[in-house]
Amino acid sequence: MSQDNLVKFQCTVCKHINYQTKRNKKKVKAKLELKKYCKWCKKRQPHKEAK
Repeated sequence: MSQDNLVKFQCTVCKHINYQTKRNKKKVKAKLELKKYCKWCKKRQPHKEAK
C-alpha cells in the first residue's frame, strides 16, 4: 500500500490505533468512522480516522 492513501483507525473509547486501510482522498473528503472490534475494550466500538 502506498503511504499517502493509508489511514489509521483509532478507537474512540480507549484511543488505541487498531486498524489501517486505504482511502481515495480525492473522492472522499470527510473522515471515516466505522464500528470495528477493539481488542482492548473487548467489544465493537466506533473507530475514527486518526492522523
